[in-house]
Amino acid sequence: MHHQEFEPPEELQDIIKCFWYNRKESGELESSFEVVPDGYAEIIFYFGNLYGISYNDGLQPLPSPFMMGLLNQPVLFHTQNRLEIIGIRCFPWTVFDLLGLPSGKDGLRIFEHPIARLQLTLNKLIHANGIDDAIAHVKQYFLNERSQIGPDNTLFKAGVAMREAKGAILVSEVAAAAHATVRTLERRFKQSSGHTVKDVSGLMRFEEVRNRLWHYPESNLASLAQELGYADQAHLSKEFKRYSGTTPGVFARKAKKGKQTVGSDFVAFVQA
Repeated sequence: MHHQEFEPPEELQDIIKCFWYNRKESGELESSFEVVPDGYAEIIFYFGNLYGISYNDGLQPLPSPFMMGLLNQPVLFHTQNRLEIIGIRCFPWTVFDLLGLPSGKDGLRIFEHPIARLQLTLNKLIHANGIDDAIAHVKQYFLNERSQIGPDNTLFKAGVAMREAKGAILVSEVAAAAHATVRTLERRFKQSSGHTVKDVSGLMRFEEVRNRLWHYPESNLASLAQELGYADQAHLSKEFKRYSGTTPGVFARKAKKGKQTVGSDFVAFVQA
């Protein structure tokens, strides 16, 4: 796998964490990869073959673009030959307002939106190996969209507090940072993301544990639990398994193996 991340312009940093590009060469044989939960919603454009599982009909090709909302467990995808992806990693409390879509808890969300018109141009740029041009094209689209909506200072301040605490923060503390009551904050959060503050904080905290274990597989779990506000190591392990489907120890062993092939900076996809 080859993975690159691109910083958003300053005007988009309250909405978008980053833009990214990924290339995966699978050969003619079908291969699979897992997307592990984190605290973001992703808009995914892809070029090549990408299939999701429909329990009634088996593997089904996915439209491009589609959205990965907040997940509560890993999602398995299948591909073959060459797959290239451009992703827009959005804060979950901003993405629906940005696109003018109703919020929801869908893990994998198929939607109709004018953004789909980018597919043809992006496809041409990707096939011409114009990755930087493709990312610039997507950035400009979102700069134009951003100018159509006003900033929500309450959600922005709440998001900053949650990110700085890596999810290890009480809802009352998030509300205080956002200069809002808990009731107002929860209502705004639910309307904008489809999730509660606690839902998103829990995913952020899991993401921090996941990233630590990816970069430092030998991390001491008891120390990590204390640092990130879990009751104890058992609580951390239970929450980690809830979101990842595996224990921290198994994930750390997989990280050691995975880093040999995808590099130390890549944690979004894990080989199945």
